[in-house]
Amino acid sequence: MESFNQLLLSLDGMLGSAPWFPWVLLGVGFFFTIYLGFPQVRYFGHAIKIVQGKYDKPGDPGDTSHFQALATALSGTVGTGNIGGVGLAIFLGGPAALFWMWMTAFLGMTTKFVEVTLSHKYRIKAADGYYAGGPMFYMERRLNMKWLAVMFAIATVISSFGTGSLPQVNNIAQAMHDTFGLNKAITGGVLAILLGMVIIGGITRIAKVTSTIVPVMAVLYIIGALGVILYNYQNIIPSFVTVFQDAFSGSAAAGGFLGATFAYAFNRGVNRGLFSNEAGQGSAPIAHAAARADEPVSEGMVSLLEPFIDTIIICTLTGLVILSSGVWTEKHMNRFERADMVVAAGSYTDQKPEDVQKLFNFLSGHESDVQPYSGSVVVADGRALNGKEFTLIHARSVAEDLEFRVGDDNFSGVLTVVDGRFANPNVDIWGNSLVHSVALTNKAFQRGFFGDYGSLIVTLGILLFAFSTAIAWSYYGDRSMIYLFGPRAVMPYRLVYVVAFFWAAIEDTTIIWNLSAVAIVIMTLPNLFGISVLAKEMKDTVKEYWRDPRHK
Repeated sequence: MESFNQLLLSLDGMLGSAPWFPWVLLGVGFFFTIYLGFPQVRYFGHAIKIVQGKYDKPGDPGDTSHFQALATALSGTVGTGNIGGVGLAIFLGGPAALFWMWMTAFLGMTTKFVEVTLSHKYRIKAADGYYAGGPMFYMERRLNMKWLAVMFAIATVISSFGTGSLPQVNNIAQAMHDTFGLNKAITGGVLAILLGMVIIGGITRIAKVTSTIVPVMAVLYIIGALGVILYNYQNIIPSFVTVFQDAFSGSAAAGGFLGATFAYAFNRGVNRGLFSNEAGQGSAPIAHAAARADEPVSEGMVSLLEPFIDTIIICTLTGLVILSSGVWTEKHMNRFERADMVVAAGSYTDQKPEDVQKLFNFLSGHESDVQPYSGSVVVADGRALNGKEFTLIHARSVAEDLEFRVGDDNFSGVLTVVDGRFANPNVDIWGNSLVHSVALTNKAFQRGFFGDYGSLIVTLGILLFAFSTAIAWSYYGDRSMIYLFGPRAVMPYRLVYVVAFFWAAIEDTTIIWNLSAVAIVIMTLPNLFGISVLAKEMKDTVKEYWRDPRHK
């Protein structure tokens, strides 16, 4: 299993995390933005009118309203990425990462407009009586590339588990345990039952549930975020200034030793932007294919609102909460994650610039005098007695005030360190260090009008965001199963989806995240290729739409 995980990490390094991938993603969005004349700006108002139902006609084919399709797609995109993903992007790439998330969203509005329009145009009415669409249908029916369609559909099924289900419930269970002390199995069991009740009802029930959850969770989260931003109002303008300064200066003041360069900020911002709004991935077109409309362009216009709501509004609020509160550069007491720890030989501090540079080179794999520590850590009553022999780095920062525990008790004894890694998995290590992802956002939400209660908003946000994401991705998966194996495969898929959802609440899903990272790229690249090939058809389809006087 470990070798398979390493293979996935290697593949991700060559694909999604590779330097070329963000340029491809943004390049396609930039091309269509110019080629179609900035549709994300010109058609924004018209899109809002479509969602309001002003152009609806009785008898339009489809299963859901425009708003329900939008809500379903948003429930799939607005998830833990909006809470923890922004925190991770800023941690890794500094404030400039937020700027590149905006750029990904702005150009992604056009990309989503194109992918949804073409997918809706080539949708079918499936054997189960409901509409089915998505990139796999235009790939087969228009491009005559069934092999590409099959690859996309398989990647979508994998991503439905890796993006939409398993990590989501894992985050929910962890948040409920940390905030309320609730047993993870109970959280997983209750939510699995609720999930089953929703998804077994198909797209009509999914659309009704998501169209209720999405507005509630958005309002709740926005109120909580504004409670922090307005409390720290004096930092609002400086936060924006820092974002733009870092984006255009080519370097960033990220915490710890990262010393985020343009490449770090650009890569992390674009990748987290894709993970958040999914523009170009090809997932949202599956939800929009069910919308009642006889004009594919109209549904494409509805979809361009998604990256705006998801990233430019919600992710920006999260980013401002983190930046204005100042928590992103502060060290906090926390339990260290093994994956974020490395032990360096010798004593170093982040108060000396020369030490910071040495440690940065060490963590980045560059030539450095710093070497990983191998040896023993002698601990008495939770404290290291030979602390000057090593430096523990957690979350790319020098960890301070270390405490070694077994459960709630202080540990005494000898710990073994091999090549910079602790070999004693039963001992927890606590201390002050930087934090990232959900933990960073959680800390930030406590720096506002709501005080410590702000963490409850984060917990409830994770619950609603992540659960709604799992609902939406179950639909993406079952439409892909319809394409691959027919209607008989849908119910077994849903049952496995629910069972796996419960399992992931109590198990480590790291390998699933890594598998999903690869699957996302296998979805995205074929989709970007397909819509690029059909660029002229897309332009002609838009022109035809505007020739109809009803759309003026």
